Amino acid sequence: MLVDSHVNLHSEQYADDCSAVIAAARAAGVTYMLTISDKLTSTDAIKKFSDAHDFIWRSIGVHPHFASDYTDLSAQKLIDLAVDENVIGIGECGLDFHYEYSDRAAQRPVFLAHILAAQATGLPLIIHTREADDETRETLTRAYGEGAFTPLLHCYTGGKELAEAAIEIGGYISFSGIITFKNAVDIRTIAEATPLDRIIIETDCPYLAPVPMRGRRNEPAYLVHVAEKLAEIKGVSIDEIAQATTDNFFRLFSRAKRSTK
Repeated sequence: MLVDSHVNLHSEQYADDCSAVIAAARAAGVTYMLTISDKLTSTDAIKKFSDAHDFIWRSIGVHPHFASDYTDLSAQKLIDLAVDENVIGIGECGLDFHYEYSDRAAQRPVFLAHILAAQATGLPLIIHTREADDETRETLTRAYGEGAFTPLLHCYTGGKELAEAAIEIGGYISFSGIITFKNAVDIRTIAEATPLDRIIIETDCPYLAPVPMRGRRNEPAYLVHVAEKLAEIKGVSIDEIAQATTDNFFRLFSRAKRSTK
């Protein structure tokens, strides 16, 4: 049993075959999925997948790419949208200083609104951070001192210091197909050093297909390749990785309930 903790099923890349993609994932042993909010206008489309399947949950949030469209976003808005029991996380949110599709001045208050919502709801905070390690670390550490929340650094590509800071305040790290890429030596080193009880896995599909599927549209079914590589990195069996990352997911996303079907 595997859990894909970050999928984007509402992507137009699945417009013609989403049901088949979900079925293929289940056949591959990906028993549960969390489909992620990129912007609030996607909420209805994302909710459709979550409501139709008792093994797919969803989040509420605004990706930093779209922060400039949500400059008036309040924590209360996110809190209100998170009332639905199928919403198990706040985000994806954070800071992206690589592309800066939204400028930094817009990204910061939107990120803070998500942190406040996570503090108020007790739901995990799903964080996208790219080339913003120092500010992300400082923001999380300062905010945690004002009120507890649990951060999840998704699709991790940052450095050692940020990973350690997140773990220090009770956070988790999620690794994607990037760990299978030839040039991702630094990320594999961080994966090796991260305690197994703080790791979850994801595809971030339709992006970042793992080796040997690299270059294709990514799918949740390909999560097995991430799990296999993580098992190799950690020097354990894939069964141990599956058990640990599944247990970690349900500990982190405690609103999610395992299906009895």
